[in-house]
Amino acid sequence: MTKSELYSWLENSVNHSREKRQQISSVILEHPHLVLDLLDIAYTVNDPISCKAAWVLEFAFKEDNTIIFPVLNKFFKGLKSLKLESSIRPCAKICEILMIKYFSKKENNIKEQLNENHLEQITTTCFDWLIGDHKVATQAYSMTSLLLLGQKYSWIYPDLRSILEKNYPYGTAAYKARARLTLAKIK
Repeated sequence: MTKSELYSWLENSVNHSREKRQQISSVILEHPHLVLDLLDIAYTVNDPISCKAAWVLEFAFKEDNTIIFPVLNKFFKGLKSLKLESSIRPCAKICEILMIKYFSKKENNIKEQLNENHLEQITTTCFDWLIGDHKVATQAYSMTSLLLLGQKYSWIYPDLRSILEKNYPYGTAAYKARARLTLAKIK
């Protein structure tokens, strides 16, 4: 399958339904060389199809974390280019999963793949998503990632606490609930 065929399939076959996203993510898992093309499409700024590519990437990643390993540098570099909230949310979820696995007490292959530069890129991006005008899901995933990263970088907790306390009065009920949980863990 070529990149243009993948784009066409995303455009015509993928919608919000889990079934459709699962269907194409299964194809990606069977043909992992398509991940690079999928990521290219996901990082196409302001293209509504980029959202569909990001959704599929998240589904495929949840099924098999290793599919992203060959494109980790590109994944992290491209995060800051995302503009559409529907593309940002699945990438924020991928970051959260990466951090949960990275900081897990169980040995796993993600710990071997991520380096300091990757962790710094996630940190910067998650702070940007947290202070930016983003939906609650993106901000909640960012809170979790930053909470975990604070175990490694002590400077994160004071900054995270400050942002959450400042934004708390203006947040939605969901934001406030996640902020309370996060603040309770860092105090």
